[in-house]
Amino acid sequence: MEHDGHGTDLPPLTVARALAPGGDTVFLVGCAVVLALYLWGAVRLHRRGDRWAAGRTVSFVLGVLSIAAVTCTALNDYGMVLFSAHMLQHMVISMVSPILLLLGAPVTLLLRALPAGGTSRRAVVRLLHSRWTRVVTSPLFTITLFIASLYALYFTPLFDFLMESRIGHLGMMLHFVAVGLVFFWPIMGVDPGPHRPGHLMRMLELFATMPFHAFFGIALMMASGPMVDTFADPPASLGTDAVSDQSAAGGMAWAFSEIPTVIVLIALVIQWYVSEQRTAKRLDRTADRDGDRDLEAYNAYLASLRTR
Repeated sequence: MEHDGHGTDLPPLTVARALAPGGDTVFLVGCAVVLALYLWGAVRLHRRGDRWAAGRTVSFVLGVLSIAAVTCTALNDYGMVLFSAHMLQHMVISMVSPILLLLGAPVTLLLRALPAGGTSRRAVVRLLHSRWTRVVTSPLFTITLFIASLYALYFTPLFDFLMESRIGHLGMMLHFVAVGLVFFWPIMGVDPGPHRPGHLMRMLELFATMPFHAFFGIALMMASGPMVDTFADPPASLGTDAVSDQSAAGGMAWAFSEIPTVIVLIALVIQWYVSEQRTAKRLDRTADRDGDRDLEAYNAYLASLRTR
């Protein structure tokens, strides 16, 4: 499939060639605007005398840069003709970038940067607690959407239809980012939201998609012929055939079902530990204030039972 002549003279893909200048200006402008807004919020808090963790800023910046690395470079051109290049884009902006962005707590920063009691802040709070937000962040919706973004896209004519136009391709890429953010938002639990499940439930939501993701990757790796028409006939200058390239794409999909999951799992365990430590300290402070009144009352209750 031709894409306005792109890809017909591309040399074999290497890391250096993938990171060469190129890509789509829409994503370049979008990344610049999002990064500028976040940094504006952080600077606003700093000037006001409020503290904002540097680690959150670093994480968010890395998240934006990871999106730019796969959409604002020549990798985007390769992604129009190579399944493996496209899959790398898909996995990064749906599995890696959202995690980094959410660890930056952008919603928390927005709420703290906006004037207290202002119209804009009230609108954001209403949106966070709206019925629409509750629906799109519920496990039933996020897990279904995450799985459908693989199977309903690549195993139907929908993918080929979207790849026929620049608007369709841009819409698909934005969809990948949005799906990743919606899926990981309640799981990460860093920003406020309508769903705040316990740490164990978050882990279960995280693991729920792993078998489907792995099977999708294996299906691509084991296929004996091209499964997507768009990548059925890669240009000869790329030095690869459709089946080998498709197998590489499947391997990426399989690997990315494991690596980000481990990262998120480690983050959840750390959050769980910190939460338990805070709870223990709060109970200790309460005991110090009231002289452990609850414990004394419980001991008195046990003594009354023995007397009876």
